Amino acid sequence: MIIAVDFDGCLASAGTWPEVGEPNEALINWLICLRKRGDKVILWTCRADEALQKAVELCKVHGLEFDAVNDNLEELKQLYGNNSRKISADLYIDDKALKVEFPERTNDE
Repeated sequence: MIIAVDFDGCLASAGTWPEVGEPNEALINWLICLRKRGDKVILWTCRADEALQKAVELCKVHGLEFDAVNDNLEELKQLYGNNSRKISADLYIDDKALKVEFPERTNDE
């Protein structure tokens, strides 16, 4: 499984930009366990440059490293022959997410 996870509001509480908030240790520990079983974790954030480095460092200090940062996994780039702008994942964790559910269709439709 590939998990794309946002930083601000997910891996850490929303801090005062560009500083980082308090780490979400429960989520960090869960992602560490998933990586140990072979799943891949991508940091998927709007942060860049120094602000991004602060986010990566906070996670690393708490034991979480990433298989990619704001990028697709190398094996997917090779599989598809390109690197789309959209991060490809099986699960997206984002504090701004909205789960879209479609109504069930009946035979009359």
